[in-house]
Amino acid sequence: MGKPAATDRRSLKSLSHSFTLDLVVGFQHRTDAERFQSEFRERLAKFGLELHPDKTRLIEFGRFAARNRKQRGEEKPETFTFLGFTHFCGQRISDKAFIVWRITAKKRMVAKLKAIKAELQRRKHHRTAEVGAWLRKVVLGYYQYHAVPGNTTQLRIFQRRVNWLWRSVLIRRSQRAQVRWERLTPLLTRWIPQPRVLHPYPDARFDATHPS
Repeated sequence: MGKPAATDRRSLKSLSHSFTLDLVVGFQHRTDAERFQSEFRERLAKFGLELHPDKTRLIEFGRFAARNRKQRGEEKPETFTFLGFTHFCGQRISDKAFIVWRITAKKRMVAKLKAIKAELQRRKHHRTAEVGAWLRKVVLGYYQYHAVPGNTTQLRIFQRRVNWLWRSVLIRRSQRAQVRWERLTPLLTRWIPQPRVLHPYPDARFDATHPS
């Protein structure tokens, strides 16, 4: 008999890993979505996998979702969170055309601000310029991912909260209860960048790259 393959000799302990996959699939008809969900669940079961019962759902979403739900006397279309963004049905301000709006998921922002607060506390006695340079990199990195059309309001909220967190640390360091915002404005303006859209829609990127 041949020698068993190395993969046959692995202990079961080495195979006890957990894998997760975030997936969003769109269909025109609900019957197609239901059939896909059923067949996908059966397919996963063959490999010992399953859909998460609390995170798997069918929702009515898309161009006609709001109109159809309104005709049935139902509320606005549901939202869903995917890759750190909450997605919801909306209209473009310019021409009222349907659009999928994306805003930073609340949990994502809260977690990031919590991490920044902890690091600011750790750097409380570092030089102000050093902390400012670090904060600038962190905020720009956050913008680099989240600065999509329609998310500017959330980015401004994030910026204001970062400003407030840094101000709180500076006050504690100086042991002065009253430090006016006016005194800190030049410092905050220098190091905390203003948010702007960094990822415009594809048509805007194409027009910028290939002007007529």
